[in-house]
Amino acid sequence: MQKLNWQRTDLIDESEEIVLHQTKEQKDTLKQSSGVHIEDQTEGRVKITHVQVNDEGEKQIGKKEGQYITLSVPTLTPDDKDGFHQLGESLLKQFKKLHESIALGNDDKILIIGLGNRTITPDAVGPLVIDHLHNLEQIDDKFVMYAPGVTGQTGYETGEFVAALAERIQPKLIIVIDALASRSSERLCKTIQLTNTGIHPGSGVGNQRQEISQEVLGVPVTAIGVPTVVDAPVLIADAVELMLRSIAARVAERGKPSAKLSLSSWRPDINKELDMSLVTPIFGEWATWSKEERHQLFEETIAASNAQLMVSPKEADAWVEKYAKLITSMLTNWANTL
Repeated sequence: MQKLNWQRTDLIDESEEIVLHQTKEQKDTLKQSSGVHIEDQTEGRVKITHVQVNDEGEKQIGKKEGQYITLSVPTLTPDDKDGFHQLGESLLKQFKKLHESIALGNDDKILIIGLGNRTITPDAVGPLVIDHLHNLEQIDDKFVMYAPGVTGQTGYETGEFVAALAERIQPKLIIVIDALASRSSERLCKTIQLTNTGIHPGSGVGNQRQEISQEVLGVPVTAIGVPTVVDAPVLIADAVELMLRSIAARVAERGKPSAKLSLSSWRPDINKELDMSLVTPIFGEWATWSKEERHQLFEETIAASNAQLMVSPKEADAWVEKYAKLITSMLTNWANTL
């Protein structure tokens, strides 16, 4: 099969090299072989993954050298006040740690950029944050906030706008907020990523624009991203994987007391190791393919129809508004500590 990039993602802990190294032994091997250091921790309901990439690791996994922090609440819903509260607290704590080495004086400026297209809901996180910040009654004089729009609207590279502002304002720090792409439907709108490596606007959806980073601008750049879209083939492959594993589990359990004595509708455990050859009489040899191979098949099928589809949750408007308020609150709380 032709190799296509079905694994489009902006989240470092979804990059293939890290996904394949989940156990402690595997992570230690990854650290020794490629210079990628991974640490996991949990704060309440928030799962936090720290990834440190050095120059050797950058060559291995294709992610820039620097620090990445991913915060996720797997059970989060748009109306989950407790989940958003815990996520906000952890985000503020990690944001402070990420900037401990940057000394900000009273006269230093901080440039906050909200990337994205405000007319497209899943892409509007950045501009909404800028709107909320401007609507606050008190704004610290050290903050300069701007939503430059997207190249399709302005005709100019977003990076050029940011570079021009940085040259004029001479900020000590640039903070960029943007929507991201995920390769997992389970991560949609339940994750935030922080990184000091900057950002390539549009890279997750295959529309890579000019880089916004310290290497380009000469100023430290922190990126805050929320995954709001996923490739359609990923959703299809995830659904097929769930179906195949469910059927394989039912076939494996057939005739056992656990299947016969259930007082309610019996549901098999699809997370345990399963013999997928059990479903080949029903679906054929392709049922034993790896999940990645099936993803590739669906990507090729959709690509052949010239329909490159990105999907967002039906509650995208609620999710985007929640994250805009959460990031606004985090930034204002952080500003009060400077």
